[in-house]
Amino acid sequence: MDLASSTVFLDFDVTLTVADSGVHLLERLGAASWRQIDDLYARGAIGSRECLEREWELLPHDEDTLRATARQVPLDPAAEALVADLRGAGAEVVVVSDGFGFYAEEVCARLGVPLLTNAVDWESGSLAFPNLDRCCPCSSCGTCKQAPVKDARRGGRTTVFVGDGISDRKAALLVDVLFAKGRLAEWCELSGVEHVPFESLAEVHSALCR
Repeated sequence: MDLASSTVFLDFDVTLTVADSGVHLLERLGAASWRQIDDLYARGAIGSRECLEREWELLPHDEDTLRATARQVPLDPAAEALVADLRGAGAEVVVVSDGFGFYAEEVCARLGVPLLTNAVDWESGSLAFPNLDRCCPCSSCGTCKQAPVKDARRGGRTTVFVGDGISDRKAALLVDVLFAKGRLAEWCELSGVEHVPFESLAEVHSALCR
């Protein structure tokens, strides 16, 4: 693969990080009813945007507390090397996250990579969705992960996606190369979607940057 003509999309939670930052926040600071909301999302009864909006209202909207708690979730040990070596080889690297957004913003600012995610307005305490795609047939995601993949493909880029979860499924159907773990890998197996299974980013690093 010619990385100089490739765009690599990285999911954030449980891909760049070792655990889900949103779940970490909800387990420590949220009301227990978040689990019922999450179950509705997992069963496809609601989309990610509704799920996030409902779960956000179960959290305290105290910025310092939320940021400090989210920082407890570590990155995958190979995350920084993967991003650095992909960019060093000329690849475009974009992080796509359908979470609460603010914790991914901190990490991506440090790594120096662009990020597409949802956003918190700390003054109003509201959650906004600047990267939704109302033209998408489902129009239920917070951050549409298909849209940037389509843009890269229209630009003649080879597209790579690295992810783990339910919110990655639609993008997974469009990319040239898919690395999948967790729920995403299980869905790929059941749906016959070609993918490269992985457990840690060290495996992705070895496959792409060797």
